[in-house]
Amino acid sequence: MNFIDICLQLIPGMLITLEIFIITLFFSTPLGLLVAIGRMSKYKILAGFFRVYIAIMRGTPLMLQLLVIYFGPYYLFGISIDSSYRGVAVMIAFSLNYAAYFAEIYRGGIESVDKGQWEAAYILGYSKRLTFFKIIFPQVIRQILPAMTNETVTLVKDTSLAFSIAYAEMFTEAKRIAAAQTSMLPFVAAGVFYFVFNALIAFLSNRVRDKLDYY
Repeated sequence: MNFIDICLQLIPGMLITLEIFIITLFFSTPLGLLVAIGRMSKYKILAGFFRVYIAIMRGTPLMLQLLVIYFGPYYLFGISIDSSYRGVAVMIAFSLNYAAYFAEIYRGGIESVDKGQWEAAYILGYSKRLTFFKIIFPQVIRQILPAMTNETVTLVKDTSLAFSIAYAEMFTEAKRIAAAQTSMLPFVAAGVFYFVFNALIAFLSNRVRDKLDYY
C-alpha cells in the first residue's frame, strides 16, 4: 500500500479530527470568556467557584477528564452508556478543558488593558457592557492572539487523546492501519496532516495579527 492509498484510508479519521477541533473551538471560546468574567467577579463565591474549576481542568490530565466524563454516568449513577456517547463525551471533555485554558488567557488580556479606558468610557456615557465589547475586547483579542494560537495548535495534537475511549479519530485509524500493514507510513501520513494543519493555523493567525496591527 502506497502513501496516497494510506492517506485516502485516513480521510474518515481526519474528518473526525476536524470535527473535534471545530466543535471544541465553537464551544470553548465563548465559554472561556464567560469563565474569565466569572473568575474576575467581585462576588467571592462566584469567583471562587470558577477559580476551582480552572484549577481542576488545568491541574488534571485531559485523558483523565475524558475517562471520567465517559464512564462517570455509569459508575456514579448506573446510567447505561453505548458507543454513540463516545463522541458526545469527547466534545464535552475537550470543551470544558480548553475553556479553562482560554479563560486564563482572556483574563490576562483583560487585565492588561489600562483601567483608565474604562473610566474614560464611563465619562462618555458608555455602559459597562458596551465599553467591554466596543473598546476593551478588540484590544484584548490583539493581546491574546499569540497565546490563543498556541493553545489552538495544542488542541490539534490533543485530538489524538480521543483514542483513550476508542473514538476513531485520525490517530486511532493510523494505528489500526499501521498494525494491519506492519508499516510506519500511516504514522508519517498522520504526522504530515498535523504539521500542515498547524502550519495553516499559524499562517492565519499571523494574517489576523497583521490586520489588527494595521488598524
